Amino acid sequence: MSKDIRIKKGLDIKLVGEAEQVTTDLPLGSVFAIKPDDFHGITPKLLAREGAEVKAGEALFYDKSDERILFPSPVSGKVTEVVRGARRKVLAIKIAADGKQEYKDFGKVDVDAMSGEEVKNHLFASGCWPFVKQRPYDIVANPNQAPKAIFVSAYASAPLAADYDYTLKGKEAELQTALTALTKLTEGKVHVSIAKDATLSPFKDVKGVELHKVSGPHPVGNVSTQIAQIDPINKGEVVWVVTPQDLVVIGELLLTGKFNATRTVALTGSKFSKPQYVTALAGAQLFDVTKGNLEGDNARVISGNVLSGEQVGEDGFLGYYDNQVTAIPEGNDYEFFGWNKPIFNKISTSRAFTFSWLNPKKKYDLNTNTNGEHRAFVVTGSYEEVFPLDIYPMQLLKACMYKDLDEMEGLGAYEIAPEDFALTEFICVSKQPHQKIIREGLDLMRSELG
Repeated sequence: MSKDIRIKKGLDIKLVGEAEQVTTDLPLGSVFAIKPDDFHGITPKLLAREGAEVKAGEALFYDKSDERILFPSPVSGKVTEVVRGARRKVLAIKIAADGKQEYKDFGKVDVDAMSGEEVKNHLFASGCWPFVKQRPYDIVANPNQAPKAIFVSAYASAPLAADYDYTLKGKEAELQTALTALTKLTEGKVHVSIAKDATLSPFKDVKGVELHKVSGPHPVGNVSTQIAQIDPINKGEVVWVVTPQDLVVIGELLLTGKFNATRTVALTGSKFSKPQYVTALAGAQLFDVTKGNLEGDNARVISGNVLSGEQVGEDGFLGYYDNQVTAIPEGNDYEFFGWNKPIFNKISTSRAFTFSWLNPKKKYDLNTNTNGEHRAFVVTGSYEEVFPLDIYPMQLLKACMYKDLDEMEGLGAYEIAPEDFALTEFICVSKQPHQKIIREGLDLMRSELG
């Protein structure tokens, strides 16, 4: 039995450069990197030093606060460099891949016969635990706190997001196995959300979970939106979150004993000559992923989507949790008299840009120009129009800025993640970095309140 979720508040940003449903199998790249910063809330302690030979699935480092949480290499090869920053902070571990992949064997298991503790220990040993994230704080899940529910959002509503119905096609066995394992980790329910009009979803026949059908504008695909509608988080409660592409990795591990971090990645945006899908491993160098497909030099390459992804450049690496690479024009040009002429090629939530609301289905080729400078918050009421959670976004942002923990708690900070403020940041006339403000606020709460 499904439960429908429909929201009205939000904003669909329609951009040119949607990935065509064609998948190219790319050759294995030469260099890969795992960045500890991708795993928010952990302090890395190295296991593999420079020069070490590793197999795919073998641990590179572990979390200082919990030695059971291991972070594996996506490929077999040699650790060539440990990149460090200020105060010797580990920024990245680079691995030169072997020509032929060797996998560490974790053994096949029968999920139906396993207990919750056995599933948890298997995920620890294989390095799959970092795929499980938690709310509050949007960090790698604390295995010592039992979740009241586990959520999987199988509908991506972000701009140009990869189509899960396409990328997960044929992976039904892996998905079912992973979901069965998740049901053993909570006494509550495992909630899976798919698009209301999805007819080809690989999740539509899964067993042992509660299926929900969602509709409405972005951010209906954000898991926070779904948690708020299905089972809101109260103080002291924890929920866990897993993405569909990571479920496939977990499922394949349980079925075959191999840690295979291969995923189908969407190359999207107007700067790709052929937006399409490719196969790539987590941590792949984007030069290998985008080779021969990027147009021109003046492009911003983002690991993730345009709203919440990370600018990495073509020489950067695919984020550990990402299944999308976006390339859009760099907005480093000055628009002369930009405030005093008719505007045809920009999107607006208000009727200030007449041509935007007269043609709601138009796709835009937006660049990265913020069209204004950083200034103090202006109270316009526009944030609430695109923010579907029952939270006051402006007040919560300000509470994070002046570090009032009681107010942050009272305004609902336990329920949110930085990505939930991507849309308010996009429409912000004050050009404030909302996601950065929320991230710093959540970090403060975690350090002070635990």
